[in-house]
Amino acid sequence: MNLTKHLAGVVIASTCLCVPALAQTKLTMWYHGAGNEVESRILNQIISDFNTSQSDWTVTIESFPEKSYNDSVAAAALAGNLPDILDVDGPVMPNWAWAGYLQPLPIDESEFADFLPGTKGVWDGKLYSVGLWEAAVALFARQSTLDELGLRTPTLDKPWSREEFMAALDAAKASGKYEFALDLGMNDQAEWYSYAFSPFLQSFGGDIVDRSTYKTAEGALNGEAAQAFGKWWQSLFTGGYAPGTSEDPADQQTGFIGGKFAFQWNGNWRAVATMEAVDDVVFLPAPDFGAGNKIGAGSWQFGVSAKSKHPEGSAEFIKFAAQDKYLAAFSDGIGLIPPTPSAAQMTKNYKDGGPLAVFFDLSKAQALVRPVTPGYVVQAKVFTKSLADIANGADVADTLDAAVDEIDADIESNGGYGHR
Repeated sequence: MNLTKHLAGVVIASTCLCVPALAQTKLTMWYHGAGNEVESRILNQIISDFNTSQSDWTVTIESFPEKSYNDSVAAAALAGNLPDILDVDGPVMPNWAWAGYLQPLPIDESEFADFLPGTKGVWDGKLYSVGLWEAAVALFARQSTLDELGLRTPTLDKPWSREEFMAALDAAKASGKYEFALDLGMNDQAEWYSYAFSPFLQSFGGDIVDRSTYKTAEGALNGEAAQAFGKWWQSLFTGGYAPGTSEDPADQQTGFIGGKFAFQWNGNWRAVATMEAVDDVVFLPAPDFGAGNKIGAGSWQFGVSAKSKHPEGSAEFIKFAAQDKYLAAFSDGIGLIPPTPSAAQMTKNYKDGGPLAVFFDLSKAQALVRPVTPGYVVQAKVFTKSLADIANGADVADTLDAAVDEIDADIESNGGYGHR
C-alpha cells in the first residue's frame, strides 16, 4: 500500500510493509464422549474459549463412541496417527504410558495440588494426565427404610461394620417389602466390576494384585483375606440378598427408585435422578469389612500423546480446561464430582450443605485408585470374570487360584510391565 506524507512541504512516497498475523498452530484432540450432548457442549465451549483466549494455538476435536474409543486409539498408535491431546480412562493410563501412547505432562504437579488424588494420573513417578471430574460410589438408601428397620445411620467417621451391613440386609430381607435387599448392578460386566467391587475385596484386606511390587497377584487375590471376601461375595447371591449376573439392566436406573431394592450400590452420576424421585434418599459410606472402608477412584482424564509435536501447547490447553469455572460447569452439567474444593463451592450440588457434598467427602476420605500398573487392563478382565463366576456358583478357592495364575502369566509374558 502506498502512503503519502507531507513533510516540510515536500511530498514523499513511502511503502508500508504490513506483516500479516501469524496463524495459530493447530492442536488435534480425540474424545470418547460422542453422543453425550451435555458433556460435549461444555467441552466445545472450553475449546472455543481457549482458541479465542490466545493467538498461539487452536484446538480441533474429534469425538468417538466410548465403546470403540480405546480400540481406535490403539489402532492409531500402531499407525503412528495419534492426535496431540487424548482423553484416557484413569486406570488405563499406565498401560498407555508404558505402551508409548502418552508422554509425561510438561506441567509441574504442584499446579494441581488441590485436586482430588484420583483425578491425577501418575505413573512411574511422573504426571501423565489430569481429570476435570471425579466419580464416587455410595450405598443408596431411604432414611425411612433405615428408621423402619431400626438401623443406625452410618457416617464417614463410623461406617457400618461387616456385621452391621449384613444385619441391615437381613432386616430388609425379613421385612418382605423388597424383591431383593441389595442391588449391585451385576449386569454391567465391564469396568464396573473392578471399579465398584474391588474396594470390597480391598476392605477385606486383599487386592487384585500385590501393590508392593506389582509383579504377582499371589497372596493378594487368593490369600486368606481374598478367600474370605470370595465366600462373602458368593453368599450375597446364594443367600438371596442380591440379583445375579442375569439382572435386568434397567434395574440400576429404576429398581431402587421403584422400591424393588432396599439398598443400592451406585455412583453419584445416578444421584440427581434419584433425588428427584426419592425425597428422603441418603448416600451412605461403604461398609468396613475389617481393613478400612474403600471406594474406587479415577475417571476420565486428559493427557498429551507421545507423538505430539506440540506438548507445550497441548499442556496449555489442559491447564486452561482445569480452571474452577469449567470444573464447576462439568459438575453441574453431568453430576460428577468437581476435583477441587474451590470448584465444589461454585456448584449447586457439591458446595457446603449441598445435597451431594457427601460424595466429595467420600471421595476424599475413602477413594483408592485401581492398581496403577500397565497390567491392569488384563487384571480387570480376569477379576470381572472371576467375580461373575463366583456369583454364579463356582468354587471360590479354585476360581481365585486360577485368576492368580492368569494374571501372573500375563505379567511374566510382558516382562513385568516395567516394574522394578
